[in-house]
Amino acid sequence: MYKKNKNNSFEPLSAAKRLLISVPVLLLTAPNIAFAQPATALSLSVVVNSNQDGTIQPDDMLTLREAIAIVNGDLPLDKLSAAEKALVSSGNQPRISFQLPPTQTTIRLESVLPPLTTPGLIVDGTSQPGYEANKSATAEIEIPVPVVEITSAADKEVFRGLIVTADNITIQGLSLHGFSSQHRDTASLPPGDIIVADFKTLEIPPTPLKKGGDSTPFLRGSLLAGGSQPPKNTIIKNNWLGITPLEKFPQKTSAFGVSVFNATNTTISRNRIANHEGSAIITGKLAENTQIKENIIVGNGIAGMPDAIRLEGQIDNSQITSNLICANDGSGVYLFKPEGSVQIQSNNIKLNGRRLRRAGVYLMGNNHQVANNQINNQPGSGVAVTAYPDSKGNIIRDNSFANIEGLSIDLNYRNTASVRDFQRGDGPNPPRNSANRRLDSANGAINAPEFLSSEFIIIDGKVNIDGKADPGSEIDIYRVVPSSKQQIDLYPAYSALGEVIARVQADEKGRFKATFTDLQPGEIVSAIATLPKYGTSEPAANSIIKSVNSDQNPQPPTQNFESPNCTTRPVTPPPVIPEPTPIPEPTPIPEPPKPIRLSVPRNIHYALDKDFISPKSGEILDKIAQIMQQYPTIVIELQGHTDSRASDAYNQDLAKRRATNARNYLIKKGIPSERMTIRSFGERKLRTEESDRVDYARNRRVEVIFFDVRGIDIEFENQEGDLQIEK
Repeated sequence: MYKKNKNNSFEPLSAAKRLLISVPVLLLTAPNIAFAQPATALSLSVVVNSNQDGTIQPDDMLTLREAIAIVNGDLPLDKLSAAEKALVSSGNQPRISFQLPPTQTTIRLESVLPPLTTPGLIVDGTSQPGYEANKSATAEIEIPVPVVEITSAADKEVFRGLIVTADNITIQGLSLHGFSSQHRDTASLPPGDIIVADFKTLEIPPTPLKKGGDSTPFLRGSLLAGGSQPPKNTIIKNNWLGITPLEKFPQKTSAFGVSVFNATNTTISRNRIANHEGSAIITGKLAENTQIKENIIVGNGIAGMPDAIRLEGQIDNSQITSNLICANDGSGVYLFKPEGSVQIQSNNIKLNGRRLRRAGVYLMGNNHQVANNQINNQPGSGVAVTAYPDSKGNIIRDNSFANIEGLSIDLNYRNTASVRDFQRGDGPNPPRNSANRRLDSANGAINAPEFLSSEFIIIDGKVNIDGKADPGSEIDIYRVVPSSKQQIDLYPAYSALGEVIARVQADEKGRFKATFTDLQPGEIVSAIATLPKYGTSEPAANSIIKSVNSDQNPQPPTQNFESPNCTTRPVTPPPVIPEPTPIPEPTPIPEPPKPIRLSVPRNIHYALDKDFISPKSGEILDKIAQIMQQYPTIVIELQGHTDSRASDAYNQDLAKRRATNARNYLIKKGIPSERMTIRSFGERKLRTEESDRVDYARNRRVEVIFFDVRGIDIEFENQEGDLQIEK
């Protein structure tokens, strides 16, 4: 309800005055639409046909801001023009649809939109002409390409995209990006693309009715009907968050993708979430029964909280299922002091830890289940379980690990309490030798199984494997495959757990055994133990299978590097044309690839105490980007360095910022984040002895270390064309 002010313009009544008004039925001028008593919601369907934002006024167009105000009951229909009223109808469910002109599908917001306060509302980007529900840009999980794009205006700081405060709201088929802030007034609640929280928690500032107008806030109907309660049953599906419909890195990045700050039963399904400064999905105070399933989560955490999915607060009965979680800057899944347990199952978690070297999955708390996941190419352990606060009963079974730098499962030990050890894992624990040790390590210090020998011999086609573990525990025996010959040499005792080949029970004395007929000489086995009370153990030290005949014992097989890509394009299979069966010809032995010899620089330099990219350094990075686009199998590590001045801790941070900024420059040039990692050396690897200002300048650098997953030698050159010598 509105009243005229002294300027003859309309402003909303206060909530208190609105409650005092009791009108049985208010008829509106649009056909077939009526408002019932204030306590009764009316389901309105509104079509957005303008991509403009700012002024709310009667004209020929309806903007998204006006549509939200209408369905919320804050903008009466008698304040609309006849053309606008024609875009509003009554229905069984409130809905915001889109009919934007084909060349005007990007909505650039001038300020934060009003929250979505109408229960049951659907914000439906799939309604926009040109949306193809069966067309996906990715083969791994089919998520349609959105047409409607919602972002912040270039000169505006809009810190939230869509805000959900009511029950049963659905957001689908949209692209949202560019929502961040300087963390001033929003420090208590993260900014991001989609925020789900109760009205009271949000503490939403007043929203002006027009540009330069007064600060009278919109009326909020759901607040009158109990909108201070945590919203339930939000559905966020088939959206692209942090990525444009053209699959471009956005000009302005969002802080977070989805923040479930205070809500229950939220479903986040089949979204493509990328390029955020912080996590793709984060929870806060309350997020029980959150379902995160079949999303593509790539390249997040580029400038802040690095983990792809970070869950904290009350998260009991939540599930993370069947997601592709790739090339994020920290862990794929990070549980921080959670209340309640989570199931993490059937996810593909790979190539994470691009900026901060962490475990693929990092667990705090009790009774989590990690099952049937593929976890590979991780610069840390596969799954790390912290010892503080008390964490036990975590079941970690039937997962497949590959190319893991640490242990597949690492239970942190309290005596190694540095942040790095806890986040990446601290290596094998000593055997538990006292009752107090139950308190020393994660999962109640359950002992890893021990094989009775580091070698088992095949006799008459059979091999018997014996070992010991905690009495009564279930033992999963794994076939393991080292990542490379180098890993065999450096870590002979441990390799990544591959596939479960047997499950047996340890007896009351802790002994277990199994017989195999399909193991071959040279294969390696390991094992884990599980007791429901304490959880799953670390892996056993490896044992190798050998033949009686020493001539028949080959080197263990190693895994090949996979292509450094998170996603691929869908491929339409060609029509099947039957052909006569050709006579097979001998397969030629391929010649080893010839080394690629390129005259390309492999380093850039920085000014004293600076981390930004100079124009000359940018030209060098442009050349590196061009080569990486030409040779898609190349991956790089960006190593940050400083001169020797300042403290070691300061230089470590400065070197990391230099490497991070170089990587972010390349990301904006179209190089996927999964093809780049960073490492900080600070002042520990000086290139030259520092006798003058030129030597100092040479040490202020980022070195680009090139790898080719096919094993091809690559020759690159150092350069000094961008030296920045201090005055």
